[in-house]
Amino acid sequence: MRALQIAATGMSAQQTRVEVISNNLANMSTTGYNARRAEFSDLYYQQAVRPGTLTSTEGTMVPAGVQLGLGVRPTAVTVQLQQGSLTQTNGDLDVAIDGNGYLEITLPSGISAYTRDGSLKRSADGQIVTNDGYPVAPGITIPADAASVAISPNGEVLAFFNDQVDPQNLGQFSLATFVNEKGLEATGGNLFLETPASGPAQVANPGEQGLGTLRAGYLEESSVDPVREITELIKAQRGYELNSKVITAADQMLGATVQIR
Repeated sequence: MRALQIAATGMSAQQTRVEVISNNLANMSTTGYNARRAEFSDLYYQQAVRPGTLTSTEGTMVPAGVQLGLGVRPTAVTVQLQQGSLTQTNGDLDVAIDGNGYLEITLPSGISAYTRDGSLKRSADGQIVTNDGYPVAPGITIPADAASVAISPNGEVLAFFNDQVDPQNLGQFSLATFVNEKGLEATGGNLFLETPASGPAQVANPGEQGLGTLRAGYLEESSVDPVREITELIKAQRGYELNSKVITAADQMLGATVQIR
């Protein structure tokens, strides 16, 4: 009774789909989050009669054959690359990337990570860091006596002092992009790591080489569409229920077979 195993793979696939949808809905308010989508493909086929099999010595052959599918399997959970809307916060260290690119973050291990979460903070020693305390490359430190800070669209960080007319340039943020952004490895904390599938990071200043610019005082909202996610959730639920009914029907058929005397 192959239907039992086939329907079981269908239920497992729909469960994976629901898990991805639930993660999207959980991150509706996560800064810079992009929705994920589960993708599937059919499993191997049992070739009971192969197409093109000869049926006579005259050369006649089977036009279609008998190929029995064995179910479905998940192939990928891909990121839907779509910029979220920009919300004004008026925070002096809040920046949104308007266009392509990722901010480069230096992890405690020395490895570079990448993020679109621009809700930056100032550490105890004045360094610009993420919410988790990781410094943003190239490691800019704000002097303690700075009255205010401004970030230009091209990434320059300017500090203003009460006793100076002209601002002081503290450094410039750079942005990174990848040939295959969907190949980045998500590690949590709004961070991504470079992988062989993503290709090496290509770093340049904001506004150059097709990169976006920085908008100070703004944050990028999540790109999750709640209405679409609820629709996908309903479809996944219906698919799960239909596969469960197949198992019920196959079980009843198997029971009828056992009771034959």
